[in-house]
Amino acid sequence: MLIQLILAVNCLFLTTESFKPSHTNNWAVLVDTSRFWFNYRHVANLLSVYRSVKRLGIPDTQIILMMADDMACNARNPRPASVFNNAKQHIDVYGEEIEVDYRGYEVTVENFVRLLTGRLPAGTPKSKQLLTDEGSNILIYMTGHGGDGFLKFQDAEEITNVDLADAFEQMWQKRRYNEILFIVDTCQAASMFQKFYSPNILAIGSSLVGEDSLSHHVDPAIGVYIIDRYTYFALEFLESVSRDSDRRLSEFLEVCPKRHCISTVGIRSDLYQRDPREVRVTEFFGSVRPVEVYSPKETLLRFEKNLTVIPSNFRQRLTGTALHSPPRKFQYGNQLRIPK
Repeated sequence: MLIQLILAVNCLFLTTESFKPSHTNNWAVLVDTSRFWFNYRHVANLLSVYRSVKRLGIPDTQIILMMADDMACNARNPRPASVFNNAKQHIDVYGEEIEVDYRGYEVTVENFVRLLTGRLPAGTPKSKQLLTDEGSNILIYMTGHGGDGFLKFQDAEEITNVDLADAFEQMWQKRRYNEILFIVDTCQAASMFQKFYSPNILAIGSSLVGEDSLSHHVDPAIGVYIIDRYTYFALEFLESVSRDSDRRLSEFLEVCPKRHCISTVGIRSDLYQRDPREVRVTEFFGSVRPVEVYSPKETLLRFEKNLTVIPSNFRQRLTGTALHSPPRKFQYGNQLRIPK
């Protein structure tokens, strides 16, 4: 009976104007918009971020990976089925458990916009859907070749900053996110978020308008540049972050000063409502979030504060029971006990 009471009060609570969605889950959308062997570094960029978010706890079911996937088995690759982000080849970022959701010529502007907005054809597999809601924090990382206000998709088409801004606005109107961390590593990257107008978006670009975004180093064994500067230093920072880390987003914003990147990292925070100094890196790059667990009785009383009217039989039940113990508090969600 008490459980039914909670569900009933909860339904009433959701209809009130005081409803404020909170962070409940994390997703990552990772996109490499280029192809061909000489763009090896873009694949390494993408898979470096992919490896980091998986290590920090976001499962593959909540990661959308879009890439041409034409490097690991390329005839010019001296290490078949491998992709490295460092000439010393310490880390194979391709690995054995990579799950590519959109591969080859599936990586198009149309598919990307449909993915973000949820306007996918009937019958689309769940692995190709962004099943987010108003409690989702979404990391969106893009790498490739760009210019002032556009990002090329496989040298065949472009997405503009207006297209991207409108897609994010559709997401907001449809309650498909709580907050977005948008990162783009390309030339003139900051131009890609100039047109954003939707709330709760923090945007980072590897270069300002008019600047090129540069590569970091060449692997002589492969014969091409192997990773871009911004992503190289971002990865170096993320390697120091663990699932229970207290590292803050403000630290991540400073990972690549101009003396390292050569280009100037652009940041847009006017649409973001929180102070990055108070946001943990794992709130976007991991799946751990702070939680508090309350008893059913205290949950009812907390709902009561947000209700203007409660049926009399509910109120009698609420006021007739006293609380005898404080709420149990846990710092992280992965410390919760799982019932057997």
